[in-house]
Amino acid sequence: MQQKKIAILENSRETAQEMAECLRGEGFDVCAVTDDGSEGLAMVERLKPDVLLVSLVLKELDGFGVLDRLKEMRSNASVIVTGNFAEDEIVSRVMAKGARYYLMKPISPSIVAARAKELAFGGDKSSASHTTVREKRNPISLDEKISGIFISIGIPPHIKGYGYLREGIKMAVEDPSIINNVTKQLYPKIAEKFETTASKVERAIRHSIEVAWNRQRVDAINAVFGVRVYIGTDKPTNSEFIALVADKLILEGLVNY
Repeated sequence: MQQKKIAILENSRETAQEMAECLRGEGFDVCAVTDDGSEGLAMVERLKPDVLLVSLVLKELDGFGVLDRLKEMRSNASVIVTGNFAEDEIVSRVMAKGARYYLMKPISPSIVAARAKELAFGGDKSSASHTTVREKRNPISLDEKISGIFISIGIPPHIKGYGYLREGIKMAVEDPSIINNVTKQLYPKIAEKFETTASKVERAIRHSIEVAWNRQRVDAINAVFGVRVYIGTDKPTNSEFIALVADKLILEGLVNY
C-alpha cells in the first residue's frame, strides 16, 4: 500500500503530537505539523498532502480562512476539520467550504486515523459523504460558545482583544446591567483581571470588532444574531456588540458556566 501524506494544523501541541503518533502508526507520512494557519497553507502548497487535518482555532489564520484559501489554491487534499463547536450553523459552514468530515473535540486519535484512511484510500473523493462525527462529551461551556461565535464571525484568538471581549461578554451574561456602564465598571473589571488599564481594554476590544468587520463576514455576523443587524461597513460599538452576544447567550439559556 502506497504511503499517503497528511498535514496537521492543530492549535494544541499535545493534541497534535498524539494525532501524529497515531497516524504514523497507521502508515501515514505526517509531512507537516503546525499551529499557524498561514504557515500550514504554505506547507500544503509545498508538500501537497493527500489529507489535511485542520482545527478551527489556529494562529494568524483560523480554520475557516484556511478552507477558503484551499479552495483558491485548488488543493486536492481531503480535509478533516476538528473543533469544539456543536452549533449546526458552524458545522454547515465547515462542510460548505469543502471539509469531508467535521470531528467534534475531544476526539480520539484512532477515529481521526480511521477517517483519514477512508479519505486517503477510499477511492473517488466526489462520492464520499460529508459527515459530522460527535463523541460523547460534556455540555458546551460558555467559553466554548463565545469562542464559536468569534470563530464564525472572524475574530482571531491571537489578538489581545479576543480575551478581553470574551471576559466582557461573560460579565454581561452574569450581570446584564453592567452594559449600561462600560467605562466605569466593565472595562476596569476586565483590566483588573488581565492586569492592564481600562483604556487599553477599550482599544483592544474595538480593534477586535474592526478586525471581524474588515474580514467582510457581514453575512456570517447577521447569521449568528439571527437577523440582518448590520449592512456593509456598518459596525457596532463595543457596548452594542457585547450586549448583542450576551443577549443571544441569555436567550439560549447558556448561563451556567
